[in-house]
Amino acid sequence: MGIFDKFKEVKRKVSEVESNLYNEKRDYLEIYERNLELEKEIKERTKELNDANKRMFTLQHIWDMMNSSTPLENVLEAIVNSTQGELGYMHCVIIRKCEDEDGTFLRILAQSKDNLIERLNNIIGAPSIQTRRLNYDDTSIFADAFKQKTIIQTRSLDLSLKAVMPELTQDTVAKVLSNQPVKSVIVIPLYTREKEFGWFCVFSSREELASAETDFLGLFAKQIEMAITIADLFQAVREEAVTDALTGLYNRRYFEESLNKEVARAKRLMQPFSVIGIDLDYLKKINDTFGHAYGDMAIKTIAEILKSNARSIDVPARIGGEEFDILLPGVASDGALAAAERIRKSIENKEIETIGHITGSLGVATFFEHTDNIEELLELTDQAMYQSKRNGRNRVTLAKPITETSWQEIAINTFLDILSKNRVPLARKLSKELCLKLETTAHQGENKQESLYMVADMLSKLYNPMHEAGVVKNKVLTAVSLAKRFDLSKDDIDNLRVAILLYDIGNLMISPGLLQKATPLTDEEKDKIKNHPVIAAQEILKPISYVQDILPIIEHHHENWDGSGYPNKISKDEIPLTSQIILIIDEYFALIEPRPYRAKMSSRDALEVIKSDAGKKWNHTLVNEFISLIEHDIV
Repeated sequence: MGIFDKFKEVKRKVSEVESNLYNEKRDYLEIYERNLELEKEIKERTKELNDANKRMFTLQHIWDMMNSSTPLENVLEAIVNSTQGELGYMHCVIIRKCEDEDGTFLRILAQSKDNLIERLNNIIGAPSIQTRRLNYDDTSIFADAFKQKTIIQTRSLDLSLKAVMPELTQDTVAKVLSNQPVKSVIVIPLYTREKEFGWFCVFSSREELASAETDFLGLFAKQIEMAITIADLFQAVREEAVTDALTGLYNRRYFEESLNKEVARAKRLMQPFSVIGIDLDYLKKINDTFGHAYGDMAIKTIAEILKSNARSIDVPARIGGEEFDILLPGVASDGALAAAERIRKSIENKEIETIGHITGSLGVATFFEHTDNIEELLELTDQAMYQSKRNGRNRVTLAKPITETSWQEIAINTFLDILSKNRVPLARKLSKELCLKLETTAHQGENKQESLYMVADMLSKLYNPMHEAGVVKNKVLTAVSLAKRFDLSKDDIDNLRVAILLYDIGNLMISPGLLQKATPLTDEEKDKIKNHPVIAAQEILKPISYVQDILPIIEHHHENWDGSGYPNKISKDEIPLTSQIILIIDEYFALIEPRPYRAKMSSRDALEVIKSDAGKKWNHTLVNEFISLIEHDIV
């Protein structure tokens, strides 16, 4: 082989080596680039896995809350805070679409706690966005999300904000959005039981929405919908367990449970409560005339009236058929009677299609005042309710306490003695009419209290033409409630009741012109008026043997705590507490009644007068208890 051939061979081998080196270099570069891509892919997959783990952890946490007794509002708060914090959104909010008589509006159910919302609230001022009634715009992104039934992302943050708060100025909107990292808002529609509920909204620092993110937000929205549905179902089951299916009122079981709890509370606090019983009048006639559907309509009408008249703490219930009960926590008989009368009038005034007007018979009983036995209380309420029916229906009757027959009989017999023996100057015809009324009541054993109140009112009107019917009854009920605050015995309270009916009867012996005089009284005239307690006690009542325990109460009911009263100028503990109770009640009711020489005062102004005489006419404890008692009814 010549030298040229050897040179060619060497060159060929060198070329072959170079080619191999190039190929190997290229392979190494390919491997290197592939490794870089693999490392990048591993990094991305690791991030995706971490994000997925976070999302799964968040979903598991929410699922655990949904399967516990955690309230819905707490679950929703956890959702928005988890989404914002763990998954890196700037802000998250759940908005509900609401309807009322004023139209459609939006209300925030839950929102994450972050700098973005704090800044917004600081700029827009009170009230905060969460407590506002937000506007619903049917051309907004929120409406579009419902129409398209899909997730929508928008970068028009200003339009989204103006859609819910159109009252904001452009300057305010610009201030809210300036120097903020938020680039877009993602709106996810929420449905419960295939009905539009609201939206889950997230504020993102990214302008684009990845498909994996879309899938996750959709999954998250399903969890929200499930949480809301579970809460709604739980509430429905709970309501079915304690409510009447026809009326939506509480059922007998819930009423009895509430009653037992109220008894324990009342005994602990020594505070009365009342029960109003209601019976729909003539239900059988309605059913027979118009059909049972209209009978149900009448029952539901009463239920709606009870709901609209009830306080938040009251318990209106359907006991069965056409019978209803209402538990009135903390309400004495006077307040319960007023509530019952409002309900009675509302029932009477309500007109129902085809049927026309309906009525109800009502009974009222009060714990402590009528009995401290729960079974007796319900029995007394029932008896009072049926007493209303027997007396003509469409009326309210106060229960007759089992333990109060004796004082009623004493009062009736006392009035009969006074009237029949002409112990006071009274027209013969009127005396006979009043005696007949009392005798009929005594023989029939019905409505003794109402008859007594009526007679006392009529006698009071003879010497005070401005006296209004019902005032004597209010005085008695107030006096009893006040006496019970001082733990007076049953006998003392019974004596007080009779004394309230009789304490001013001595005024019948004084000239009506003197009592109604509008100009200042002379000293002689004042002395005549000041003598009426002695007249009542010594001249009118002393001959009646069975009211001797009442006489000291009446005789001293104008004695003042500081000794400045009359007729004996005794003071402090020398004065029977029952006499002091009559004095403060007499003063209060006189102030809120008109007089020839002045207009009537409001209850609050009258209480200010009472308060100003604390330590003079009455001791401070009595004044405080009286004001507390009256303010309970005028708040």
